[in-house]
Amino acid sequence: MSDSKTKQTVDVLLEENRKFVPSKNFQAQAFYNNDSVYKDADSNYEEYWAQWAKKLDWISPWEKILEWKAPYAKWFIKGKLNACYNCVDRHVKNGKGSKTALVWEGEPTNDQGKPKDVLTITYDDVYLAVNKLANVYKSLGIKKGDRIAIYMPMIPEAIYAMLAAARIGAIHTVVFGGFSVDSLKGRINDAQAKLLITADGGFRRGKIIPLKSTCDEAVLDCPSIENVVVVKRCDNSIEMKSNRDYWYHDLVTNVDDFCPPEEMDSEDILFILYTSGTTGKPKGIIHTTGGYMTSVLATSKMVFDLTDDDIFWCTADVGWITGHSYIVYGPMANGVTQVIYEGTPDYPEKNRFWKIIERHKASVFYTAPTAIRAFMKWGVQWIDNIDLSSLKLLGTVGEPINPEAWIWYHKEIGKEKIPIVDTWWQTETGSIMISPLPGLTATKPGSATRPLPGIKAVVLNETGEELTEGGGYLAITRPWPSMLRGIYGDDQRFKDTYWSKWDGTYFPGDGANKDKEGYFWLLGRVDDVMNVAGHNIGTMEVESALVDHSSVAEAAVVGITDEIKGQAIAAFVILKEEISAEESLESELKEHVAKKIGAIARPKIIIFTPELPKTRSGKIMRRLLRDVAEGRALGDVTTLADPNVIQALKQKYEDK
Repeated sequence: MSDSKTKQTVDVLLEENRKFVPSKNFQAQAFYNNDSVYKDADSNYEEYWAQWAKKLDWISPWEKILEWKAPYAKWFIKGKLNACYNCVDRHVKNGKGSKTALVWEGEPTNDQGKPKDVLTITYDDVYLAVNKLANVYKSLGIKKGDRIAIYMPMIPEAIYAMLAAARIGAIHTVVFGGFSVDSLKGRINDAQAKLLITADGGFRRGKIIPLKSTCDEAVLDCPSIENVVVVKRCDNSIEMKSNRDYWYHDLVTNVDDFCPPEEMDSEDILFILYTSGTTGKPKGIIHTTGGYMTSVLATSKMVFDLTDDDIFWCTADVGWITGHSYIVYGPMANGVTQVIYEGTPDYPEKNRFWKIIERHKASVFYTAPTAIRAFMKWGVQWIDNIDLSSLKLLGTVGEPINPEAWIWYHKEIGKEKIPIVDTWWQTETGSIMISPLPGLTATKPGSATRPLPGIKAVVLNETGEELTEGGGYLAITRPWPSMLRGIYGDDQRFKDTYWSKWDGTYFPGDGANKDKEGYFWLLGRVDDVMNVAGHNIGTMEVESALVDHSSVAEAAVVGITDEIKGQAIAAFVILKEEISAEESLESELKEHVAKKIGAIARPKIIIFTPELPKTRSGKIMRRLLRDVAEGRALGDVTTLADPNVIQALKQKYEDK
């Protein structure tokens, strides 16, 4: 569909308030196809979630469903279970050991464009690998409650590493393999991890990402790390430190095939996952076992309408919450078959994702709006002659999807027949909160539609009054099982960040509109956190990285609209007096940020300026910087100490 036709189509759809209704055939077979589920769940939400919890295998039952003393929740109190057992063992014991759990495809291809590495991994295979790795952890002195850091490419061993930690009651913290030395080091030290598991490298766009060397540099300043386990993936040259570093393949050959799953209390910590914050220091979000497993089991089933025959593909990395909830714990608790891919969507050509769907007959495809906008830009010729008929459901995650991208996805990939589930949730929520139910919900392009059954989401104004229609702040007014239980080591920050805006109400930091039919339209962040390609990055993190450079005196960062990523990063930089603003310095600063945080945080543009717009109290007016970077008319400048600063900066930006 051309850009002009897409624009015309979207304008007509929005003007008509057009909704897309699931087909009668899809409705008939869908898990939820009766609207009464919302009313039933709302009338007794605790019992609703308890019925889902009963679909897990418990070692011993809970005594009470919920204890809620805002902002602290406990779910399924005194119940005992094991997350790994629920993802692996019970399927094997129920006769599904020979079922395919994972179809993994590596990035490298041969001369014919076919993947060099494809593995079909059964639940029996996962069971054996996870038991062995769990025993490796024990042999290295890891006990229940110890923290294990995982820094790996998208290979099966990354999933084994998480499940093996859960098996013995260790707490895993997964660090995205694209993060820098400093980001890895900071997360390890905050969690006080005893063990780091990584790989020699990973493949990305045909190049080897040297993960082990990044680990070596980070671990120099991580006194809590006692051992490093290394998976051989790329066979690149690395250094192995004696009595600290061990090859994964050597260790797993010398341990027993069975490790008994640890009995875990429902409220025992399952994992810590770090997300960006406004202070520059990432927040270690805590998720516990019973409630989290209940929510991801339930939402995987109801949102993706999973059946025993489905082949599910979530394109996320396990370094993000989407990979935790909708690759490892949710789908595997449901015992489905999944596609896992190591690399990027455009390697070796821009049809790699579509070929993977065709090759492995994926039936559910869950990806980010950033990727969809890239597919739009590349053009429909990359879809030509590729069979996507296996698809039954499409999904989006990570950020609000613009209506144009939704329409393209619906028309070109879904062939105007397949439901789209546009999902809103966060690292902190643990599981999907707002989404269509594919066999029930009439969808609108760009709207995440309604809160899921059992979830109470509202739009509030500044004073906390609920809005039946119009724009305001998204809020969650009732506890849910997978809600975060705190910020690791910083309880006050937990309360201040999420619970201080309104008493007893969770504030996720997002704005939202609610239309006259009760549909939610998510607007993105309202704080100083940017959403770049679906990943939250704090402005303070990037500003701190810039100021860390010897040439920079001060910096201010804002998110700007980007047609592919949704948001990109614009940086306004004051240099030290003796430094000149040369073009080479701009490139150097971009690389410096990428090295300090990771490539995802590399600024798109850098503007050198002698001053930044500040209020009389010294606060940087990022709102005005966004106006400058977006080319908009300047908003109210009356609070500035010197209004001439922003006018000069606006002219400088326009001249760039």
